Amino acid sequence: MLFLPAAALCCLCSALVVMAAELIQDQLSLTRRAGQTVSFSCAGTDQCDLSYIFWYQKKETETFTVILRFDKSNRQIYSGYNHPQKDDFSAVKKQNGCELQIQKVKPSHAATYYCSCWKLSSHNWYYPIFGSGTKLVVTDEQVVKPVVSVYPAASRAHLEGNSSLLCLASAMFPPLVRFSWKRQKENGQLEELPPAGREQLELRESGRTAAILLVHQPENSTYKYRCYVEHEGGRVEAQTEQEVPAPAASCPPEREPADLPAVQQADLVPLDPLDPVQSECRVKLLCLLYTVLIVKSLLYCCGLSLLMSLRNKGPSTCCSHAD
Repeated sequence: MLFLPAAALCCLCSALVVMAAELIQDQLSLTRRAGQTVSFSCAGTDQCDLSYIFWYQKKETETFTVILRFDKSNRQIYSGYNHPQKDDFSAVKKQNGCELQIQKVKPSHAATYYCSCWKLSSHNWYYPIFGSGTKLVVTDEQVVKPVVSVYPAASRAHLEGNSSLLCLASAMFPPLVRFSWKRQKENGQLEELPPAGREQLELRESGRTAAILLVHQPENSTYKYRCYVEHEGGRVEAQTEQEVPAPAASCPPEREPADLPAVQQADLVPLDPLDPVQSECRVKLLCLLYTVLIVKSLLYCCGLSLLMSLRNKGPSTCCSHAD
């Protein structure tokens, strides 16, 4: 029983490794009228360790269903998965990828389509990797690009050297979008955000989608941030930039012990439950506390098992001497 937590931890680590690799489906959505043709692209198949590429269909209220299997080594298609629309689909090989095609779109084809393949792990077992999916919208409506704006996400910025920016995309069709950010130092060039500066939360509702970026601002640096939105109609850049000044000193000067009683009530800053930085700190603190509790539980179980083992061995040893 003591090995169960370790096994669960190993499974979790393996799942994280699986999530780190994925196939590339750059098309967020494709809008077609009934009767038109459509092709769904899937790139990055060079990382697949088996030659099979699978295509899945996922409708709003249904589970994943396999459409076909494409063998990229000989370009053969296997569609014996009893999909009700299997005769409507075909697949072709592309450079470093594969395409799923529908020659005549029907309203019943409206769904999200995913590609998948098998990858070999370092432990010599295969696991599936997927693309992010492409949604097919069957309608006569026209594609409309989003209107993009950037705002400060919190009224109290620069808390502990961090700030928050909000990028809002609205009035688009179809509603699927993807956000990205770039920053520009004073008199410098635009650059991609470093990995440590890409913490983002997305909020979706009818007609609009917002992304909140937590900015880890370097000291003594002032940057202007730009928001970009990827959409089926094309890439849209926010018309305005948002400047984030350099943060103030992260820690106040230390007080002498004699000055401690002189701290005023005004110096104490109440916690703001809506502040994203404070919320992040609470989450990290809870994760740390939970980890400590798990470790203590494991140590307790190990100690208890050791005591019971010694207790069980005691009587048998005494009896053997008595004989």
